[in-house]
Amino acid sequence: MQTDENPLILAIDNGSSSVRAGLFDGDGRPVGEVVKLKRTFQKGADGESELNPTAAIVQTRNAVDRVLSAHPGIFVRFVSFCAFWHSLCGLDSNNEPTTPILGWADTRAREYSTMLKQKFDEIQVHERTGAHFHSSFWPAKMLWIREERPDIWKRTARWLSFSDSCQLKLFGDARTSVSMASATGIFDQARCTWDEELLRFIGIDESLMPEIVTREGVIRPSREAIARWPQLANARILPAIGDGAADTLGAGCTKLGEAVLMIGTSASMRMMYEGEPPQHLPDGLWSYRLDERRIVIGGALSDGGNLITLLRRKYGINGDINRELAHRKRDESLRVEPFFFGERCTGYREDAKGEILGFDDRHDGIDVILVAMHAIADRLADIAERLERFAPVESIKASGGTLREYPVWREIIEAKLRKTITPSNTRESSLRGTVLLALERLGKMEL
Repeated sequence: MQTDENPLILAIDNGSSSVRAGLFDGDGRPVGEVVKLKRTFQKGADGESELNPTAAIVQTRNAVDRVLSAHPGIFVRFVSFCAFWHSLCGLDSNNEPTTPILGWADTRAREYSTMLKQKFDEIQVHERTGAHFHSSFWPAKMLWIREERPDIWKRTARWLSFSDSCQLKLFGDARTSVSMASATGIFDQARCTWDEELLRFIGIDESLMPEIVTREGVIRPSREAIARWPQLANARILPAIGDGAADTLGAGCTKLGEAVLMIGTSASMRMMYEGEPPQHLPDGLWSYRLDERRIVIGGALSDGGNLITLLRRKYGINGDINRELAHRKRDESLRVEPFFFGERCTGYREDAKGEILGFDDRHDGIDVILVAMHAIADRLADIAERLERFAPVESIKASGGTLREYPVWREIIEAKLRKTITPSNTRESSLRGTVLLALERLGKMEL
């Protein structure tokens, strides 16, 4: 029987490769199964990386349906979200989509990040927004739409992250979190507001941007949502936090010195701490937020597990290859430039391309995969060195399904960093992070 002493949390992880949803009790333990529905961004030759907004929202609704239909008599206290950072989508005056969901991997706006670098002092903007100019962020994407899709620009009544649009359709409220806004590249990290200078340059009124709700803000589900899901009649909605913030929280890394190294679709290394944004953010890194009082600093690579998946497909490699990787010696004459999905940290070069160099008849796909793992490990070591400039990295937790799938990769990275990487006890760190945030709001724990 459910009581106030054991409230229930509906947690949703709206990721780039799947949506996960599940119920958790007041101690953070799962109640029933976690539903997982896979999704795929549509790729194109010119750098497109899009998700159909209607289909993605229906998929999220279906995940919630499956979770709550298995528990008809319960009542949920909190709905806690996380979602992938950096997405952009437009809605018209009837709240219908004017654009697909543009993901971080969509590079069609690359010409406009170059323009921004010419118009602004990027060092100052990086210090203020926590982001370099790059096609993965909103300023370049908005300029691209304004200049090359003027009909869409005129029809769009508001600009949102995918999580905001999903929240609007499911629960009737599109307000965004500090966390989600913080990773757009158009957010003043110190003031926790939209960046006025960039808004003026793009030519967009702040009224077209999502309203930012503080961590104390309360969002209630709409009547339509309660009619569909009576279990949410008394629930409060926590607007989605970024998946990177949720993953860091879920891995148990909540103060300076505690880093999480994640390899899933992409790869990243991050630390979280309570305090003010960095006054001198190391070049090549980013600084976002979990909320008004907690900062997430780190770096992200566009190539991670997605590159290994690509190479396996290209070379026709199936099954478990850990044994082969562990016994294969790396050939120093073979080199992989790990920019097949573009470059974010640390160079943010829009023209970076993936390459396989030195391949000949002595090599096979396993050789290439092993060298690719080393190349990505080198990129992560670069991020780690820059993090050390900000604060010493005292411990590292491993996160992400790909890192679990390939234990040898963790060993390669450990050798590069000269540090031990401890596997996380949590398989679903991002989902776990959303649960912990709700438990904090319930007063069940301090983070």
